[in-house]
Amino acid sequence: MLSSDKPISNSNPTNSNPTNSNPTNSNATNNNATNSNPELIDYLEQRRGKIISNTGGWFPGKGVFSHGYSMLEELVGEKSYFQILILNATGKLVDKSLADWVEALYGCLSWPDPRIWCNQIGALAGTVRTSVMAATAMGSLAADSRIYGVFPLIESVTFIQQALAKHKQGLTSAEIINEAFAACKGKPYIMGYKRPIAKGDERLEVMEKVGRKLGFEIGEHMLLAYEIEKILMQQFDEGMNINGYMSAFLSDQGFNPQETYQMFSMLVASGVTACYLDTFHRPPNTFLPLRCEDIDYQGAPLRKVPD
Repeated sequence: MLSSDKPISNSNPTNSNPTNSNPTNSNATNNNATNSNPELIDYLEQRRGKIISNTGGWFPGKGVFSHGYSMLEELVGEKSYFQILILNATGKLVDKSLADWVEALYGCLSWPDPRIWCNQIGALAGTVRTSVMAATAMGSLAADSRIYGVFPLIESVTFIQQALAKHKQGLTSAEIINEAFAACKGKPYIMGYKRPIAKGDERLEVMEKVGRKLGFEIGEHMLLAYEIEKILMQQFDEGMNINGYMSAFLSDQGFNPQETYQMFSMLVASGVTACYLDTFHRPPNTFLPLRCEDIDYQGAPLRKVPD
């Protein structure tokens, strides 16, 4: 069943906020509060035994729909796969030029290098002969990390959008940086302006070229991002990384942090699959072999087990 679905105030069970959706945080008190909420009970009763979608669905003999568009009549063969991907992830049907930019970014961030953390999982899965589906899913999940991959997009998009709002209120780029550093309460750090392994980011130049080729102009978020980068380069010799660049670019295209995160959920999948196949075609259990002496054990010394 498909229909318009209105959320319950402060109690929508489909809340996608990752900080509020962990079922292991529930307790008896919370359950009692939920069960005694007449509005929520009524909400659940109306949906009892029904699957309700605000996104779309398949009506046998009539068609398949996504966010109000007929997939077989308006999307398939008429729009690119990445236009459909962005539509499904955000509810927005974007121009092909923007979808092409996102597609280029997918290529820019899915490298077939088994040294990359998420790709190592794909390689290990190949060497122990899991399925390619399991390998790719597990490797992609590893990119949902706090320090690299897709999840940091939420923080970096939030930063640049809040930074622009403060800039419009009169704060200089230097003041925005100092405010961000003060919030860190430690080593100066801004998401989107550092790489964990190497300095600089060769992917920026490539994506800047793609943007120019597709006819995109530099927007206000990107202008501010470049100003912040200039100061950080002078003070710390640290520039913008691809996370910071794509966050500013997509902010100029009107996406919010959660939409950006959703849009890139399978960003590294292609590279993970490539690393899976590399080890799958070799003898099993031969990826990254180690001897016991290769392990740098730093724990308690050998000791006897008491009688």
